[in-house]
Amino acid sequence: MKISTNKLSQISLIIAREFRAISTSYAVLLVLMGGIFVYGLLYNYMYAPNIVTDAPVAVVDNSRSSLSRQFIRWLNATPQISVYAQAEDYREAKEWMKEGDVQGIIYIPYDFEKRVFQGEEAVFSLYATTDAFLYFEALQEASSRVMLAVNDAYRPDGALFLPPQGLLAIAMAKPINVSGTPLYNVTEGYGSYLIPAVMMVIIFQTLLMVIGMLTGDEYQDGSLRQYAGTKGQWGTAMRLVAGKTFVYIGLYAIFALFLLGLLPHFFSIPNIGSGLDIFIMLIPYLLATSFFGLAVSRWFTDSEAPLLMIAFFSVGLIFLSGVSYPLELMPWYWRAAHYVIPAAPGTLAFVKINSMDASMADIRPEYITLWVQTIVYFLLAVWVYRLKLAASARRLLTGDKNIPEENINKQ
Repeated sequence: MKISTNKLSQISLIIAREFRAISTSYAVLLVLMGGIFVYGLLYNYMYAPNIVTDAPVAVVDNSRSSLSRQFIRWLNATPQISVYAQAEDYREAKEWMKEGDVQGIIYIPYDFEKRVFQGEEAVFSLYATTDAFLYFEALQEASSRVMLAVNDAYRPDGALFLPPQGLLAIAMAKPINVSGTPLYNVTEGYGSYLIPAVMMVIIFQTLLMVIGMLTGDEYQDGSLRQYAGTKGQWGTAMRLVAGKTFVYIGLYAIFALFLLGLLPHFFSIPNIGSGLDIFIMLIPYLLATSFFGLAVSRWFTDSEAPLLMIAFFSVGLIFLSGVSYPLELMPWYWRAAHYVIPAAPGTLAFVKINSMDASMADIRPEYITLWVQTIVYFLLAVWVYRLKLAASARRLLTGDKNIPEENINKQ
């Protein structure tokens, strides 16, 4: 099928104008540079240690027994915790935490040893700062493992720290040796789990922001009027969508290489999947995201609204992807939202390939979903731009630049 020279020239003009609009808009360039490079580097830098070691803690030992001293020594021997000092009371330890000298407090009650030796439920309290999630996780893990070590050393009969009514059942049960090996997150670090999903969300969010800002400016300055007088507005709408998408795909192919290809090597993020499979998966992901942004651009009437609406969806998008919470356990309406927003199946597919070494067959449901979204949102985007062209043509005929696009259907 031959394409006329006029159509090719029109597509070339659309591409050139879109590149010019991006390169001359400081707001769009700030979103691209800040969202892609600064945001990507900042997230990786924050979680670069991946695991916390030698977090300083204060110990308040009210037991002052041989078992509590043994507990403190074992606690200090863990890689996650370093005992800063033993405080006289909780008030002194709390002041150390306020001043930033320690990240947590271990409080051992006076009856700690008595409860352990009598087979009762032993209690200790852990207080940790909440301004750094990784510190809280490290303190909780280390203290729990030390408590289990105390149990193994002083309760060889298998009686755990349970109320007396549960001791008989535990004593009668046969011991089971459990050896756990993390398959896809060897360090069990929070960054290894979170960063791959966040990188995909960054691509989705920043691309939507760019499209929203550009189409908001397009609505305000009426730049679509130059295409409104052409014949065959359906064809013009298709060329507008195709030309704009070509620009976005070209830019984000480079950005995706930076976020998904280079940064994992620099910050030792899991990257065990096939690069070819990731590239194949990104094709429908970027197409679906671009068409989705153009389809919803009907409601972007200014360039500031996208920044306010899209910037707050990061946590929700990771949740909908099924990475942080199993998709099978979600209510039906959240599962339905998973198949509506391209970021959800795209993020899940990338994590499977990149962090779990899945093949294309393993991500078949997500891959098919992305292609279905590509087709549906392409048709919606063309329809939306058909309405925009019709509204622009109406403005040209009446000379009124303030007629809302939704009123064109009433004419």
